[in-house]
Amino acid sequence: MTHMHITTWVVAIILFFVANSLLKSGKEKPSKIVHMVLRLFYILVLVTGFIMVTGLYEIDGEYIGKIVLGIVTIGMMEMVLVKSKKGKPTRVFWILFFAAFILTVLLGLRLPLGFWLFR
Repeated sequence: MTHMHITTWVVAIILFFVANSLLKSGKEKPSKIVHMVLRLFYILVLVTGFIMVTGLYEIDGEYIGKIVLGIVTIGMMEMVLVKSKKGKPTRVFWILFFAAFILTVLLGLRLPLGFWLFR
């Protein structure tokens, strides 16, 4: 299940950057299609993460922190795309996205279901 979860969030990140670049280049319809597919991948990321967490015997604060950071990352991805579409400034959301994403990945690698890189 870990590989499926990683695959879904990697595809989601790629779709996010594709949707953003399409939006910036003025291709609104393709951007909207990619954005809708990205929203499907948000759900897949959340479902695979939920399945992984429900298989644990004990959920401590680090897992709760990773869940919260993952949801914040998804929220910031959505905010960047929606604010960009409306022509509003997105700098704060980009900063929050990168900060939440990096913290989520590092915490995920540190947890027992990750790759044990930072133990």
